[in-house]
Formats: sequence, structure tokens, C-alpha cells
Amino acid sequence: MNNSHSESYAAAGVDIEAGYKGVQLMKQHVERTRIPGVVSGIGGFGEAVYAAMGQAFFTLSIGMGGMMIFGSYLDDRRSLTGESVLIVGLDTFVALTAGLIIFPACFAFGVRPDSGPGLIFITLPNIFNAMDGGRFWGSLFFIFMSCAALSTVIGVVENIISYSMDVWGWSRKKSIAVHGVLLALLMMPCILGFNVWSAVAPFGKGSVIMDLEDFLISNNMLPLGSLIVLLFCTSRRGWGWSNFLTEADKGEGPKFPRAVRAYLTWVLPLMVLFLFVQGYIGKFF
Repeated sequence: MNNSHSESYAAAGVDIEAGYKGVQLMKQHVERTRIPGVVSGIGGFGEAVYAAMGQAFFTLSIGMGGMMIFGSYLDDRRSLTGESVLIVGLDTFVALTAGLIIFPACFAFGVRPDSGPGLIFITLPNIFNAMDGGRFWGSLFFIFMSCAALSTVIGVVENIISYSMDVWGWSRKKSIAVHGVLLALLMMPCILGFNVWSAVAPFGKGSVIMDLEDFLISNNMLPLGSLIVLLFCTSRRGWGWSNFLTEADKGEGPKFPRAVRAYLTWVLPLMVLFLFVQGYIGKFF
């Protein structure tokens, strides 16, 4: 038997084995769906995927225009597509790492991982108290969380500061001073919601003012904002696809794939709209 025939038979054997394993995996999946509680577990997995997609709007600053502001400061020698791939990759890595740290701790101590704001400010401190060296690790956690919160505030407020400078002609110092005062006042309901105003429960017992603010931002402003940006970049009534590609392909690095135009124009807006509607269904029904 010559080498070419041997290689063909070997390749065929690999294909048959791979197909057999695929059939076995499908069979196991069907059998497991018959086990009581498995279907609800699959539903829970779907809810987790939905929550992760919703969180992506926030972490990537898509709906509130944070990435557009930082992108406007980017040197034209660097490709927007290349920088976007790098940001998404780093964001995913950090999210998975944080999940591998927090979720095992929650299950080890019998804590619901979807406890909301109370998970950070009430539950996690109790977990750290029960751990060896908990004060040290708890201190590091809240220090790093403060840095993350500060960087988020800078990214969000930069939109307002930049708008004030461009439209109203304010200096950066004046814009920072005015919006800093407004920011300090507007954050008070969120802070007082955990103590003085803890009796205020917008969504029933156990909820706080921060839950309402989170719902307004995460379930409304972020998905709708991202939908507007998406339509603006792909529609002729907005910026337009050609202008978008011209800007995205400036500089050195990966170029934006033109083959995804139909996906961005029709499929992705429907997905974002689905997330928006699903947010209301999951909250009130």
C-alpha cells in the first residue's frame, strides 16, 4: 500500500472517529435533558449568557459612547479595528478571571452570585471575614474595585466634559468643576440607599435605589444607546457605511471586514432589540 492510500485511509479513520464522537455527544445531550431539573439548568445557562451580553454594553462602554470618545483621541496611525480587538480580548480575559475568583467563593459559602449590589457591599465582606487573611484580600479587592470605579467614572464623565467644551465653549477646568459638583449631588441617592434611605424599595423587598439606577442604565440607556450608534454607522440617514469604513480603516493594523455589513445592518440591531425587550420581561414578568 503506497503512502497516499495510507494517508487517505488514516484521514478517513479520523473523520469517522470524529463523527462517532459527535453523535455520542448529541446522544448524551438528549439523554441529559430527560433528567429532572436539567432543562431548568439549561434555561439558567441561557439567562447567564443574556446577563453576560448585557454586561458587555457596560464594560465596553458601548451604549454610553465611552469608546467613541477615547477612539477620537487615538492616533491616526493606529487602526480602530485592531484596537477594538485588543480591548475586547482584554475585557473578556479580565471578566473570566474575575468570574473564576468570585463565583467559586460564592458557591463555597452558599451565596447567590446574582445578589446584585448587595453581593459586593454586604455578602463579599462577610465572605472575606470567613477566609484566612480575609482582611488583606478584602482590602486589596476594594482597592482594586475603587480603581475600576474611578476609571469608569473618568470614561463616562469625559463624554460630558468633551461635549461641554465643544458645544458650550467651556474650558476643561470649568467643565470638570461644574460636572464634579453635579456628580457628587447625583450620587447621593445611591449612597443613602444603603443606609438612611434603605426603606425605599423600588422593585419590592430587598431592592435598593441602586437597583433602580442600574435598571435605568443597564436595561434602557445602554442597549438603546448602542442601537442608535449601530444604526448611525450603518444607515444612509446617519453617518453611512462608507464613512464608517473610511474612519475604521485608518492607520496600520487589521481592517474592518466588509463582509459583515448585512449582519451589522439587520441581524445585530434585532439582537440588541431582543436584549432590550428581554430585560423588561426578566424584570417584570
